[in-house]
Amino acid sequence: MPRFVSYILIVIGGIIAIYAQAEADQNQYILIAGIAVLMIGIYSVSRRIPSKKDQEEEL
Repeated sequence: MPRFVSYILIVIGGIIAIYAQAEADQNQYILIAGIAVLMIGIYSVSRRIPSKKDQEEEL
């Protein structure tokens, strides 16, 4: 998955989660969906960050 798609997922998930909590009558399913999209985006971005342990072994 391209990096910009991951960032878009993070933004969309955050907006959905904030929107679901902003209403007086919260829809929990929308909140859960927003958090899930947010976590998928964060996970895909974090997979690309190299491990600190791998960097120390290369030196």
